[in-house]
Amino acid sequence: MPTTIRRIGVLTGGGDAPGLNAVIRAVVKTAEIEYGWKVVGIEDGFEGLLTPPRIRNLGLEQVRGLLPSGGTLLGSTNKGHFGSKIIDGQHHREPGPFKEAAQNMRRLGLDALVVIGGEGSQGIASEFAKYGMRAVGVPKTIDNDLWGSDRTFGFDTALMVATEAIDRLHTTAASHDRVMVLEVMGRDAGWIALHAGIGGGADVVLIPEIPFRIEAVASKVLAREYQGSKFSIIVVAEGARLLAGDQMFVDDSGRLGGIGHYVAAEVAKRTKKDARVVVLGHLQRGGAPTPYDRVLATRFGCAAVRSLAEGKSGEIVVLKGGEIQTITMAEAASRIKTVPTDDEQIRVARGLGIAFGDENADLFEEEEEAVIEHIEAERPISHGVDDEEETPLHHSNLEGV
Repeated sequence: MPTTIRRIGVLTGGGDAPGLNAVIRAVVKTAEIEYGWKVVGIEDGFEGLLTPPRIRNLGLEQVRGLLPSGGTLLGSTNKGHFGSKIIDGQHHREPGPFKEAAQNMRRLGLDALVVIGGEGSQGIASEFAKYGMRAVGVPKTIDNDLWGSDRTFGFDTALMVATEAIDRLHTTAASHDRVMVLEVMGRDAGWIALHAGIGGGADVVLIPEIPFRIEAVASKVLAREYQGSKFSIIVVAEGARLLAGDQMFVDDSGRLGGIGHYVAAEVAKRTKKDARVVVLGHLQRGGAPTPYDRVLATRFGCAAVRSLAEGKSGEIVVLKGGEIQTITMAEAASRIKTVPTDDEQIRVARGLGIAFGDENADLFEEEEEAVIEHIEAERPISHGVDDEEETPLHHSNLEGV
């Protein structure tokens, strides 16, 4: 049943994604124009609700020009004091920060909250009801892995960046008969790698859902050489893993990294071909959102405000069959939307000849040896003029500092 609302808060949690500002703009404009509500922006995610609260008033003037801008006007944090611990297989959160946030919401006169974030942020927001806090969520993840929604804003922009990178790598790979390895984001789900691999015409796509054998990847490169194609493009999601191994991390904090370099080094060693690595990293998060992401983000923002006006709480707006619907935050946070191994797009990719590293169609051993001998015989002699050509493995890390 609808309840009286006069003033709402909006925050962004987790990693940034193209379209966050478009959601904020839609929330403010819909709340003010359609319902006459006031909107307060909570800075730095949920941390902005702790003492002292970090807020800013948002009106039509404050959101003018936000639609095409990347990043988030409000800043963001990843869980912070609201993170959970796993005890006996269950998520447990300390009640202190939630009680403090609820008290500050009442002091600020906030009747409800719009939470823009991924499964982690929605899991935090789902706890608000226990402390008398009303909240509605908007799904945000460039990985497109939030359960219950066909698409999330930011994915289309990240896909465009990754596909353009493949297009550019094709020309340099073909010019120098190289293997180019492009590492893209995708911790637990390979949606970006799969879509970009198809859209960019990759030869190998490695995703978390299909553990791979490096021998099969090298065999695909050699098979292309045997058939007359002297270059190959490999797209690998950061969370891809070997059939007999775990994901690769850059440090003990759980930040993924290194799989692209591993693949390039092993392929270079096994095929004797020159291999290069490009890590797109945060280039996929930055910059202006695509028109599709602007529209989807705007639809989500409007729907979130209307859901609050209808008296809903503890729910998240999602895209289902082209329509905006709602599901519970708890459901959205309960699991990751991964790529089904029998997905139609997997079948399309295999039909196009794209390998996933799980194939058994290796070349006969004598053919592999013949191809490698041919590669070594044709390799140009280095005279030390171009240092870049002297080392078989180079990488370009575009992740940013």
